Amino acid sequence: MKKLLSFIGLALISSSLYSQGSPDYGGGLKLNLNPEGDKFVRFILWDQFWLRNTEMNPGSMVGGEATDNSWSVGNRRLRALAYAQISKRYMILLHFGINNQTFINGGATGTTGTGGYGNGKKTQLFFHDAWNEYAVILPGEAGKFSLSLGAGLHYYMGLSRMTMGSTLNFLTIDSPIFSWPLIDNSDQFARQLGMFAKGKYGKLEYRFSLNKPFATDLVPVNVTDPSKAAAVDNNGNPSFSKAGYVEYQFLDEESNTLPFKVGSYLGTKKVFNIGAGFYHQADGTRTSVNSNIEKHDITLVAVDAFADIPLGNAKNKMAVSAYAGYYNYNFGPNYVRNLGTMNIAASDPNFAGNKAIAGPGNLQPMIGTGNVIYAQAGLLLPSQAEKPKIRIQPFAAYTHKSFEAFDKSSSQFDVGANWFIDGHHAKITTQYSTRPVYTSPTESPSSKGEFIVQFQIYL
Repeated sequence: MKKLLSFIGLALISSSLYSQGSPDYGGGLKLNLNPEGDKFVRFILWDQFWLRNTEMNPGSMVGGEATDNSWSVGNRRLRALAYAQISKRYMILLHFGINNQTFINGGATGTTGTGGYGNGKKTQLFFHDAWNEYAVILPGEAGKFSLSLGAGLHYYMGLSRMTMGSTLNFLTIDSPIFSWPLIDNSDQFARQLGMFAKGKYGKLEYRFSLNKPFATDLVPVNVTDPSKAAAVDNNGNPSFSKAGYVEYQFLDEESNTLPFKVGSYLGTKKVFNIGAGFYHQADGTRTSVNSNIEKHDITLVAVDAFADIPLGNAKNKMAVSAYAGYYNYNFGPNYVRNLGTMNIAASDPNFAGNKAIAGPGNLQPMIGTGNVIYAQAGLLLPSQAEKPKIRIQPFAAYTHKSFEAFDKSSSQFDVGANWFIDGHHAKITTQYSTRPVYTSPTESPSSKGEFIVQFQIYL
């Protein structure tokens, strides 16, 4: 009877793979497919709910009314992930859910007004990941070398650690977004269709992929002055993209079972890594000068470092988490992409002042041709209790962007704290963030702020 329950039952599994900082709870639910437990299906479910107060860009309105400040709520992420280890070599994975559902937008495509399909309701459920993977060389079979090959809609997008970051265990409240440089243009929520290879050689971990980017069809603005040409995403039959990331793990080795990179281990591992990556696609953008179309390659490179170091040997002592990266982006001349996470505002047609170039709400120049320097650090504070009710991790982040389209660079910061109820499994995060607001491409930007409270729980 016990063997039968083990074979068909749901069981909590060890948290060592994801190191979510909870001594009482594993990293998900596991359905064993054989008595030994080495063939299984694993499930992970999570939700991240936001409460926000946003200083709006000039020229914004919400719900048809002009405003310079607004409160909002929304589901930043509501998702499910399942993967099955069919044999010791063969694995399949599915990851689906919704993102960015607010009280006013993010609902089913093309819906407006009220009723069952009113604004913000019945947001689209879609697949984030769907791939098969086969371990050609398992760890230990060829000395220090291992190799797995896979194909499908995948997250092995190279470039940087942040580009493949897990959304379950960020140090700050979220990704800095610019580290997903193709987000929902030539990728599907940071994924592309293609093939990948991953593995390790000793302490060196590698990931490479060959993908077919999603087609984009933005029309470049025609200009007569070449210096004013601005590249836009435009590829009808895209060239294959090539991406890769290599990382040397000086201290504890990290799991590479799944692509998702941990943002904060909460002192459960001792990690120091240095990595470098790239992404390249030929003819990914276009400009128009005197109606002559010119194509441009997308070439992105990055170097970064990550550390997560426990301070002291006793349980519940402090731990420091830190990340720093340099990103060099070339999308073609004067390329800029303005984004705002869960932006609830529209442009006010009656606004008489200087509107933000990026647009209304919390839009900002997020991605562009140029350079980005990013750094974040956090400190998990000590606790004297054996099982503390709450553990606190204050953090701060800094971003400096120098984009070709603007004469002046910008700087912005995030400061906040994680309030861990049960590691990353149940936590509240508070964060205040600034963003640059350009009203002229030749002048220094002003700054606006946003305060966010996130409630996260996952099983």
